[in-house]
Amino acid sequence: MRATKVPAIAGAYLFEPTPYADERGFFCRTFDAEVIRSVGLDPGAFVQHSLSRSVRGVLRGLHLRSGAGEAKLVRCSSGEVFDVVVDLRPDSPTFLGRAFFELSGETQTSVYIPAGCAHGFQALSATADVSYRIDRPHDPAEDVTIAFDDPELAIPWPLPATSVSKRDREAPSLAEVLRHGKG
Repeated sequence: MRATKVPAIAGAYLFEPTPYADERGFFCRTFDAEVIRSVGLDPGAFVQHSLSRSVRGVLRGLHLRSGAGEAKLVRCSSGEVFDVVVDLRPDSPTFLGRAFFELSGETQTSVYIPAGCAHGFQALSATADVSYRIDRPHDPAEDVTIAFDDPELAIPWPLPATSVSKRDREAPSLAEVLRHGKG
């Protein structure tokens, strides 16, 4: 497994496993504490592991947490997604930077998203399972959502959004979230 910095988002990393494939399929390590430590992250900091399943066109996000924020290690374990990270840390050298990835069950690549960054994704395959390792217990009172179609962000979602939650559909603009100091 190798770790690569994400230039558009300070503190973000891609973790790309080395698959071993044969006639049966493949095997790969999707989490390696030593590799995580090698880039200065604490592998023991993750306290929850969650999974979502989405069908083609479903769009989830853009989500982040207020307060101390929430760091995530995100991987598409089955299917394929278009994954988005937006840096909303005012003191970050990459403030308002955006990064886009195609994560898939074929590659098992994970993206580490630092606290203070918004995250969202869209399912590109018939079904897509996305797994999240999170560094703080979830507190719904700290949930912040930003409009996925905010013109300032101009995220190039690859498909029409076939299904979006009520919360995501009614989310405020980036400017409104920043004005209220929630980002």
